[in-house]
Amino acid sequence: MRVDPGICGFSTHIQAFRNGRRSVRIEIESACDKIQKLSSFLEELNLKSVLSPISKNPVFIGAEKSGCHSCCPIVISVIKAAEVALEIALPKDVQIAFEEP
Repeated sequence: MRVDPGICGFSTHIQAFRNGRRSVRIEIESACDKIQKLSSFLEELNLKSVLSPISKNPVFIGAEKSGCHSCCPIVISVIKAAEVALEIALPKDVQIAFEEP
């Protein structure tokens, strides 16, 4: 998946590859130093970790350790890519758009 995170301009490419029944390998390409660091925490995710609550989810924990902005859309995109690869979610685009008054 390709993610355009907005004003920072660090477009990111995320790939999730299924590794058996309950795990995925994550590959992230981004010019953002923080996302590159996050990627080092996420080589493989299993089903349980993908479905973990925010406080125990390795993606969110890695994002915090990497210094990612709290509303960085790349973080949730990693989880969505993993869910699709694990076939527990369907691939559907997400959009956040500001409406002019």
